[in-house]
Amino acid sequence: MPCTTILVGKNASYNGSTLIARNDDSGSGHFTAKKFVVVEAKDQPRHYKSVISHVEVELPDDPMRYTATPNATKDEGGIWAAAGVNEENISMTATETITSNERVLGADPLVELVEAVKDADDKEITPEKAGGIGEEDIVILVLPYIHSAREGVIRLGSLLEKYGTYEMNGIAFADVNEVWWLETIGGHHWIARRVEDDHYVVMPNQFGMDRFDMNDAYGDKKENLCSADLRDFIEKNHLELAIGDNEGWINPRDIFGSHSDADHVYNTPRAWFMERYLNPREYMWDGEDADYTPESDDIPWTLEPEKKITVEDVKYVLSSHYQGTEFDPYSTTGDASKHGKYRSIGVNRTSFLSLTEIRPDVPKDYRAIEWIAFGSNVFNAFVPFYTNVSGMPEYMSCTTGQVSTDSFYWANRLIGVLADASYKKSINHIERYKENVQKKGREIIAKYDAKQEAAGVGDREVLRMKANQEIADMIRKETDYTLDKVLLESSNQMKNQYSRSDA
Repeated sequence: MPCTTILVGKNASYNGSTLIARNDDSGSGHFTAKKFVVVEAKDQPRHYKSVISHVEVELPDDPMRYTATPNATKDEGGIWAAAGVNEENISMTATETITSNERVLGADPLVELVEAVKDADDKEITPEKAGGIGEEDIVILVLPYIHSAREGVIRLGSLLEKYGTYEMNGIAFADVNEVWWLETIGGHHWIARRVEDDHYVVMPNQFGMDRFDMNDAYGDKKENLCSADLRDFIEKNHLELAIGDNEGWINPRDIFGSHSDADHVYNTPRAWFMERYLNPREYMWDGEDADYTPESDDIPWTLEPEKKITVEDVKYVLSSHYQGTEFDPYSTTGDASKHGKYRSIGVNRTSFLSLTEIRPDVPKDYRAIEWIAFGSNVFNAFVPFYTNVSGMPEYMSCTTGQVSTDSFYWANRLIGVLADASYKKSINHIERYKENVQKKGREIIAKYDAKQEAAGVGDREVLRMKANQEIADMIRKETDYTLDKVLLESSNQMKNQYSRSDA
């Protein structure tokens, strides 16, 4: 899927939490309806078969409960759990589709489904050959079984080595102390790096890592992990492009990634905007003397932010349409030929945004918060929910293929379409919507944090369920109100309007 990811280490965030967030975007011209649910351990399969690749995987018999954001319909096949948090407060988001190059894919081809060959009498001549694992499968195969972010990397890495993959993907893992990022390499190889505690990472559909310590990966494995034969794979296929002695460090982006013309309009501008916002003074981002432009191939993968990063900061950058620049598609000033030149982060076909906040300063049973938004981020609101619960409110989980304002997903899709059509008139309603929902959501979480602190452990899940329902009731009221406002604004701008009323 075409997506955008941001990862924040615990010392770079506003409250000491680890933060991982990703926009899940549908392909061009397509819109995937999503819902927010809890998967109980009893409902987790013990034998898994992928719809897309037909690969079959035997799963452990001790899964944990976890949240997920699956597809609401079976149009694409499979579950596509996408993002979640398990009952041990380990979170993951899968996947960020990334790029590679012909040298890598030729050396280790992707593992794609090969259908059976049959004769005219429908008799099988050559049996089917299953493909590898992919975005459809990864959360289901990993999240219910891991007890740390590092363990998530190791489990997924072993699955990739055994079954392979049919696509290039990046996957994030977080626990209360660490954030890890894994990128697949060809069909069977992978590389992973721990995000420094005082840094953040941006990922815009490209192979991201620009620095990797091979000595650590083959030594203490403190902050770098990879498939066992990666060093031999690089040497055998002449993938290293660095000139001179790099003292054990490699640039994975140069070795495994791409630097295409398409990247310069689709991928790198997103990294440029996010880092321009979070590090506005450290580098020159604009003008003839800019250190980095929207089309630079060497925009850093990770930086130390100039100030602590908040949930609201993450929402802002993942909602970006290059506001404040000449590339904003909604701009009415400057050079019109540059408006919409680059692919927005907050694109029209975003299915959902998930951010997991693993808080270090509260008890384990209510430590994790998952923030959710549906539809185009330019026009939606971010909502917090406790994750260690037995189910999500119906407003979040009832999505079907039928358009309905009873669903948070569909209500936000409608708001986005209407507000886009009446942008100048509607954007003030959207700004109030975002502020009200996020402010009231924080108020409710703070209230129920205090209630849980005063309650016995056995009573806390009931309180979390009540909190989530109160949040759902609040956002439904705010969403319905905003939908009414933008419907009026767009109705007043219809082409067949006329100023004269009945005499």
